[in-house]
Amino acid sequence: MGNRIGELLVREKLISLTQLRTAQEESRKGNTSLGYQLARLGFISDQEITEFLSQQYRVQSINLDEYDIEDDVRKLISQEVCERHKVIPVSRTGNSIIVAMADPSNLHAIDDIKFLTGYNVEPVVASEAQILRSLEKSAQQQPEVSYDQIMEGFDEGDIDFAGEDEDLNLGDLEKASEDAPVIRLCNAILLNAIKKRASDIHIEPYEKKLRVRYRIDGVLVEEMNPPLKLRAAIASRFKIMSSLDIAERRLPQDGRIKLKLGKGKEMDFRVSTLPTIWGEKIVMRLLDKSNLQLDMTKLGFDQKPLEDFKWAISQPYGMVLVTGPTGSGKTTTLYSGLSELNQPDTNISTAEDPVEYNLMGINQCQMHDDIGLNFAAALRSFLRQDPDIIMVGEIRDFETAEIAVKAALTGHLVLSTLHTNDAPSTVSRLLNMGVEPFLVTASVNLVLAQRLARKICEHCKQETRLEEEVLLSAGFDQRELPTLRVMKGAGCKECNGTGYRGRVALYEVMPFTDKLKELVIQGCTAAELKSEMIRQGVVSLRMAGLQKIRMGITTVDEVVRVTAADRV
Repeated sequence: MGNRIGELLVREKLISLTQLRTAQEESRKGNTSLGYQLARLGFISDQEITEFLSQQYRVQSINLDEYDIEDDVRKLISQEVCERHKVIPVSRTGNSIIVAMADPSNLHAIDDIKFLTGYNVEPVVASEAQILRSLEKSAQQQPEVSYDQIMEGFDEGDIDFAGEDEDLNLGDLEKASEDAPVIRLCNAILLNAIKKRASDIHIEPYEKKLRVRYRIDGVLVEEMNPPLKLRAAIASRFKIMSSLDIAERRLPQDGRIKLKLGKGKEMDFRVSTLPTIWGEKIVMRLLDKSNLQLDMTKLGFDQKPLEDFKWAISQPYGMVLVTGPTGSGKTTTLYSGLSELNQPDTNISTAEDPVEYNLMGINQCQMHDDIGLNFAAALRSFLRQDPDIIMVGEIRDFETAEIAVKAALTGHLVLSTLHTNDAPSTVSRLLNMGVEPFLVTASVNLVLAQRLARKICEHCKQETRLEEEVLLSAGFDQRELPTLRVMKGAGCKECNGTGYRGRVALYEVMPFTDKLKELVIQGCTAAELKSEMIRQGVVSLRMAGLQKIRMGITTVDEVVRVTAADRV
């Protein structure tokens, strides 16, 4: 809504000049409309603005809350165009559509809609708040993008540009990747991944097949099989979106796509391309900062392990190590710890490969091995940056481990990750890297191992019966079997028939006590360390999983899949 309307409102004495100036300033700051700010600040009601615009432009005003807009009318104008111009189609008569607008003087919006739809546009005025509510409601009701509908736009005979990779023409590739159905297909792949809560997208070319898979709750699920002839066009489209070189098809490349989803929400996709014998495989990791859980109390910690972890990261110096396989939530756990430590009087530096989420108040450094910036080099530099807390993405070699240990011994708190099966094995791994036992015992405060298990879908959860042998082999005690209730998901629309929706973390939190340090100095094995750890009351990964089964959160199959049995 333009400033001219604001001046007319002042002239009609509906608002004061001071109120107009205040609303204009807020409008500039928040990049919102003047009318929205006037109503938000309480200077004038939505209804008064609507009635004033109706009289001023001699157009009818309507109350959208009383309208039930038909689906076929709603689809006449795309959601993106409606959100951009703050409009919504209300009804259609012959070759005209009635469009509710927050600003009926917006001739650009009217021309745009007329061009896109081919219909004459008859504007009516509605309050901006009602239009935004209606748009939000329709966005929630929108079905998943139909792959079959997208493919209707293709004539495969017209797309046979690919041939063998050696014959690909760069101009043809760019042209094909900008073909409207290819763009719609690539957008559908991204949007459906968001709707299905996928963490990764895999686009894989084979000799006679092109496959798209989503990783949902840690498990890969096949989503679609586009025509094989499109493999180069799809790869080129995603490479253009992530600012990669489409002419380079022999070397791996890494990039990033930023998708704006409306209402200020953004989704980042970390893109990796890999040349294979049948074309380029593309893997995209979805990074949704709005879903990043930084509250430690909501991560799934039980009370005692949470207290131990908080104690370890509150120490003025020493190492806290988080271990587990790729995709087990190690980064989230470290970020949650860092967010708790992130205070104005604390200098925090992180070395990450790659930086997944941007955190305000923390100095994050991206690794570049090709120019010599690796974890060890970054660590050395951090020590000259007056740090209080250092996070190292991963300890991969002796050089990094040695510097991390020295930093922990010289008054810094060091947080890092390793890839080991459980907490006791982490100590053995450091020793195998070449770190001296006395340095390990002097520097390590705590080791945390974790896994992610799929949660049973709450919408189709039901009790099930399992054989005694299955329960006993999982680790349950014979005495608890008569009263044990085991749950599973039957499979429903909410969980795509899998019986699982969401994931829960399993934690094994091992404080490095004096007794454990003594065993390390004596040269004890990881199995002996684990026996002592359990004797001291630490809950192992399998034990944490069994507790989640008792609580009806996950299944025996999941716990057996992600944890190893305690052979103690």
